[in-house]
Amino acid sequence: MASSQKTQHFAPVDGGWGWMIVIACFFVTVCTRAVTRCISVFFVEFQSHFTEDYTRTAWIHSIVDSATMLCAPLGSFIGNRLSCRVVIIMGGVFASTGLILSSFATSLEYLYLTLGILTGLGFALCYTPAVAMVGKYFYRRKALAYGMAMSGSGIGTFILAPVVQFLIDQYSWRGALLILGGIVFNLCVCGALMRPITVTKDFIKSPELSEEELICKAQEKDSEEVSKFNKCSCFPSRTEYSFLLMPDFLLLAVSFLFLAYGCSPPFVYLVPYAISVGINHQEATFLMSILGIINIIGNITFGWLTDRRFLKKFRIFCYLLAVGMDGLSCLIIPVLRTFSLLVPFSVTFGYFDGAYVALMPVITADVVGVTQLSSALGVVYFLHAIPYLVSPPIAGLLVDSTGSYTAAFLISGASMIFSSSLLLFGNLVKKLRKKQEGPLPAESNPKLQIWNNSTVPYIVAGETDQKAV
Repeated sequence: MASSQKTQHFAPVDGGWGWMIVIACFFVTVCTRAVTRCISVFFVEFQSHFTEDYTRTAWIHSIVDSATMLCAPLGSFIGNRLSCRVVIIMGGVFASTGLILSSFATSLEYLYLTLGILTGLGFALCYTPAVAMVGKYFYRRKALAYGMAMSGSGIGTFILAPVVQFLIDQYSWRGALLILGGIVFNLCVCGALMRPITVTKDFIKSPELSEEELICKAQEKDSEEVSKFNKCSCFPSRTEYSFLLMPDFLLLAVSFLFLAYGCSPPFVYLVPYAISVGINHQEATFLMSILGIINIIGNITFGWLTDRRFLKKFRIFCYLLAVGMDGLSCLIIPVLRTFSLLVPFSVTFGYFDGAYVALMPVITADVVGVTQLSSALGVVYFLHAIPYLVSPPIAGLLVDSTGSYTAAFLISGASMIFSSSLLLFGNLVKKLRKKQEGPLPAESNPKLQIWNNSTVPYIVAGETDQKAV
């Protein structure tokens, strides 16, 4: 039965309360992605306290990362049917509870359950809906907005890494986890800021509609369709997965698998590797802080640059450059054995990591469209789950069996370079085919068009190089 009060939504407004959404998403990334990265600071503490090897200890970071990504579609599903406020507040409670319970851990298996599964589930419920909301509020400045929002990961790492080390020195790892649990509880505040946006039916009046008005018209129709099924949502998109049949999305998904496998081990093993080559704990932790602060610059500068008119159509190639440079950085880690040499690695890896992280939601939106962004991001982060789960333990197994970090870092770098090369090859093949086929008729290739998939209108921007199915 249809709801008595229909929920309608604005097109991306590129400002207003959207900046509060960016701020809220910023703190969500601080409390989720930055905290996850800082678990590597606990690595040596867990290993020495429980007297375990690298492989078993690495499972903690793997499980929390994997649970965050594996449950990402669940965050999208609940957010689409209830509201992003509800799901983020729920996730904040779960994540905080998991960290607090972890402070009482008596074994690694205990940490697998609390710090890994429960905290990871909470992060999943918060992260995907928050990231998707930014895309609903911004259109022209989407890449910049995402760059600012995702910079929370870098700023959080820069601040939290030394803070966590200080807390461990002062209160032991148990006290540090307890305090982190209190910090992460602020996710509930972020959830409260996620305000749905509404529009009156007479918002569109002009016969000659601008791009924003066209999008608004499509989203208004979409919300009317959703209200027939009584799906109250703070997102204007339907929870459909037709994009899974799009060749462009399938290619993007496969490349994400290799990217996810390669990007996790450097965060897990940078601090242990630095300590193993004779660098003290404070300097090793400071490497993570450097990586984090440079990550911010990558987030914002790449976001701003790719919003420029002359680069907007080349967003995908900017993303490929960032991923490839991160891969090259990983390949040279084994020859960097002093603090002064590892600092340039942290700078390079941190900058390009921030660059591609900021562009991931943007290029996903370019491929699937803004109306399916929430569901698409859920699938994208879900695809990260298995690589995040297995890559740190595999790297730990290589360290245990070889007595060196070389193989682990080389495989990590090669995986990221392959991810970039695969997507580059696919895009070049696509462009060659288009040249051979010739230009499309004018009526079938407007700059902006509204098309239907079943009964729901979708927007396809000409600059995103998409085709209607």
